[in-house]
Amino acid sequence: MSANNDVLLHVDNLVMHFPIYRGVFQRQVGAVHAVDGVSFDVKRGETLGLVGESGCGKSTTGRTILQLYKATAGKVLFDGADLMSLKREEMRWMRRQMQMIFQDPYASLNPRMTVADIVGEPLMVHNAATGKEIQERVAHLLELVNLSPSFAGRYPHEFSGGQRQRIGVARALALQPSFIVCDEPISALDVSIQAQVVNLLEELQEQFNLTYLFIAHDLSMVRHISKRVAVMYLGVIVELAERDELYSQPLHPYTQALLSAVPIPDPLADARRKRVILEGDVPSPVNPPSGCRFRTRCPIADKICAETRPEFRQLKPGHFVACHFAERFLQ
Repeated sequence: MSANNDVLLHVDNLVMHFPIYRGVFQRQVGAVHAVDGVSFDVKRGETLGLVGESGCGKSTTGRTILQLYKATAGKVLFDGADLMSLKREEMRWMRRQMQMIFQDPYASLNPRMTVADIVGEPLMVHNAATGKEIQERVAHLLELVNLSPSFAGRYPHEFSGGQRQRIGVARALALQPSFIVCDEPISALDVSIQAQVVNLLEELQEQFNLTYLFIAHDLSMVRHISKRVAVMYLGVIVELAERDELYSQPLHPYTQALLSAVPIPDPLADARRKRVILEGDVPSPVNPPSGCRFRTRCPIADKICAETRPEFRQLKPGHFVACHFAERFLQ
């Protein structure tokens, strides 16, 4: 996954450990291995889906890429610039190009600020507009997300969850970014509203040539919106491939288990397919298993899985997998 002109974001061996302190003198006694050596590329104008169970490190990956967390190790290249080596003022300028849509629309909007203040705040912070120009930009942004400009004087508590998330989308678009991390933007919304928000994101992507890192645990929605999909488990990416390739021929046992749990509307097809039931619980990220992270729940785990961490390798063009025995699933 080498960087080239088509690649907007290049993540190389990203590591994010949160230290654990105890005692009167607050000595470090361990660390939470939230992200442990993640590598991938995101091409210009595409949507890369990042899926996995809750607590596997998806959101931490997104926040670390945007430098909201200071990475423990690794490299993040955005449009050729190494974000981890930028000075504070340089990073502040770079943030115009990178924005985030947060998971919870009820917690991500300041209840004491009006919609105009929320959407216009990025413009003020970055001196991108002043005075009447901010009001005009806010009105335009609200129209882009299918909200009336007359809502500008209202407060977040006056809106539904879907409307609040649209306000969050408008805020993310304020500085005309090229890359947006969508951190489970629909998981807190009603099913009837989820499709509306996803369709809005797709329309905006086509209109402004946006690049998305779409974080979610809903595999059906990820299949709809993403061009490529990365599967994450306990801080590491275990598989990455084109959307149709991943869903038709998963090469990692964890991906197979996830896909076997996706509901199918056809009852006959659902009855014929083989369900993969994982035993046990997800290990603690404080003390992850040796070798392969998934080995404690894997139905095909062997001795080598405990001794050696599997290489994240390319088995087919564009299809990467971290499993010692992935070849047995090739067709």
